[in-house]
Amino acid sequence: MDETRSPANDKERAGIQSVEVGFALLDVLANAPAPLMLRDLAGAAGMSAAKAHRYLVSFQRLGLVVQDTSNTRYELGPATLRLGLSTLSRLDAVKMARERLPALMGAISHTLALAVWGNRGPTLVHWQESPLAVSVNLRLGDVMPLLSSATGRCFTAFLSPEGQLDKLTPLLKEEMALAHKLGRADVPATLAAVRALQTETRQQGLGRVVNVLLPGVSGLCAPVFDADQHLALGVVALGSSASFDASLQGPVVQSLLQMTRQLSQDLGHRA
Repeated sequence: MDETRSPANDKERAGIQSVEVGFALLDVLANAPAPLMLRDLAGAAGMSAAKAHRYLVSFQRLGLVVQDTSNTRYELGPATLRLGLSTLSRLDAVKMARERLPALMGAISHTLALAVWGNRGPTLVHWQESPLAVSVNLRLGDVMPLLSSATGRCFTAFLSPEGQLDKLTPLLKEEMALAHKLGRADVPATLAAVRALQTETRQQGLGRVVNVLLPGVSGLCAPVFDADQHLALGVVALGSSASFDASLQGPVVQSLLQMTRQLSQDLGHRA
């Protein structure tokens, strides 16, 4: 007898399918901007109101869904919050990013790194060098400059949702003073210019430099956000300016943004 076609296995498949069907209702509620009426919830989930109601009754018993008795609208319940918080507490952004770097490396064939905010600024915590890598004098633990590196520009623009400079101002002033002393004209010289750079970086969606921090080297750094809308880390890509396509519509930028946006979403970030 073929066990894969047995009645018991048929029931198992039906049970799993039932869970998947019911989850569609929870998914609609999770993405809705406000509580929903039964007819709207059912329609968005692609099922009849009567069928949706049967699922919702069970979900209410489990605390996954609640219904406002004053207007009969449905919303996610406290059990979903507990599940979500439990999941978030187990997430490790750096670990999740490291696991995804090989696929990104395969797509763009350039050196990659991860950076997080440390005591003195954005700090490299992981490095994955491409076989075709250009030689750069960077290593784990290095703190990247805020204005002349793609990593620093990313953190300067995205470290706070409002783009405020208060937390960064002392470091920025220190870096601008050093740049002035060295006669550099390729980094902002005033806080107003920094704000303009922030705006440009946010519009681009990532930090970007070409032959600024290191001669002959281009770099990109895309932000990864967590469920609290905070910058969790930056994913860095760099290479020789002769072969590294740093154009905003190029495949390197697009692959990097696709990876970081998906990672942000998996960390609970809602754009």
